[in-house]
Amino acid sequence: MPAMSEPLGQGRIIGRRPVGVVDIGSNSVRLVIYEGHSRSPTVLFNEKNLSGLGRGLAQSNRLDQAAVDSALSALRRFRKLADQARVVDLYPLATAASREAANGPEFLAAAEEAIGRPIEILSGADEARYAAEGVLSGFNNPKGVVGDLGGGSLELVRIENDRLSGGLTMPLGGLRLQDLSQNDIKKAQAIADEHVSACAFANTDNEGLPFFAVGGTWRNLARLHMQQTGYPLHVMHGYSMSAAKIDKFLDTVIKSDPEKLAGIEVISKSRRSLLAYGAVTLRSIIRYLKPSEILISAYGVREGYLHSLLPADERAKDPLIEAARELAVLRSRSPDHAEELVTWTGRTFAALGIEEDDEERRLRETACLLADIGWRAHPDYRGLISLSTIAHAAFPAVDHRGRAYLGLTNFFRHEGTMNQVQLPDLDTLVDERLFARAQILGSLFRVTYLLTASMPGVLDRFRWSQDPRGGFTLVLPEDLASLIGSRPEGRLQQFAKLVGQTLRMEAR
Repeated sequence: MPAMSEPLGQGRIIGRRPVGVVDIGSNSVRLVIYEGHSRSPTVLFNEKNLSGLGRGLAQSNRLDQAAVDSALSALRRFRKLADQARVVDLYPLATAASREAANGPEFLAAAEEAIGRPIEILSGADEARYAAEGVLSGFNNPKGVVGDLGGGSLELVRIENDRLSGGLTMPLGGLRLQDLSQNDIKKAQAIADEHVSACAFANTDNEGLPFFAVGGTWRNLARLHMQQTGYPLHVMHGYSMSAAKIDKFLDTVIKSDPEKLAGIEVISKSRRSLLAYGAVTLRSIIRYLKPSEILISAYGVREGYLHSLLPADERAKDPLIEAARELAVLRSRSPDHAEELVTWTGRTFAALGIEEDDEERRLRETACLLADIGWRAHPDYRGLISLSTIAHAAFPAVDHRGRAYLGLTNFFRHEGTMNQVQLPDLDTLVDERLFARAQILGSLFRVTYLLTASMPGVLDRFRWSQDPRGGFTLVLPEDLASLIGSRPEGRLQQFAKLVGQTLRMEAR
């Protein structure tokens, strides 16, 4: 059998060429390969090695030889993996430990030989900028302060209206703070307070804004918080913790033996020793920046670096819509039908007087693009499988409330909208209005799919007409009259109850 030049599965976007980023940090060395360079990049491969390059740097000013050997071994492996994945562009980046150590240049020369490419050394300002770019790539119009906590440093930058300002760096990374404090947690708190209280972001108009937390230590704190509070959606990106309500949690993490913390089993053993130092720095952030909430970002320097390379027209796209559009291409029976649903549901909402704000509109459009991704599942499980797939997907630019809404809409599209007996716990994440929207849109999908057989070409011929008898009539053209039947009529009446309207279906 002849060798295939492009051995790609049909679950890949046609035409995408893999790109990769190697992040040589103070704690970990990581390779992330993405399906392609796009507004909403999908991870093909992700591996990290906790080399600990920054451990002991505060005392010795040198990279430990064992850490160097570990990092170089990882980089040689990453080079082979990138070649195997047919990566066309690989971007190695080095951060605090590599640029600050006396033997940093020697290490970087060996690292470039190991990875087979020049390494870009990021300054503290670069790290702050790319971390903020990562938040720009992963949230919808974010406004607030971004904090990227690595092993060696903490970078802060203000973000608003797609603009960045005030980037700064402080020596508060987990490993650095552990070394500076000589493993004394009270001293660590004093060091963190001293730096954060004196920084340009403290006690200013940043008060009351979200704080976007970037970095593995803070993600692990959030994972522990999820576990302890019984939170129903285990997705890091967009997870929110109230700044006013987590002091007790942080205090427990700071003062306790990490091995005895409730729920600690969800944190890898190699990450546990730095949890308290991450909590110390986060407490200082809350004390002096006074944010409204802590928002966890799974998007950081790596994603931000790629985002910065995108042309302006790509950056301007909505990443959630783009991600949903890609999933429609990969999993729906007809991506064109999904696009037609966007227009059709918009016309229906306008005709029936269902008002929506900008965020509700973009969520509706996303739900339309995702409406048919579960069709290959067994009919008895399409609703739950679709809900789980959507709620747990690696989507950017959507909060957990939006995730729950998107999942529930698809659940109702398959399972119906009345008398639910197995409604998932995710309904607790949406308010009454958005829950009702999920039922309404799911019910409209149920009517629509019986009239289109999930194929494009007819939806733009349907229209709503105000009926002199009261309410509205869904008008189909005469040549499609035979589509009308008892099943779509029955579903139309379910939809009518949800929207509080008298609705009919006729051909004219």
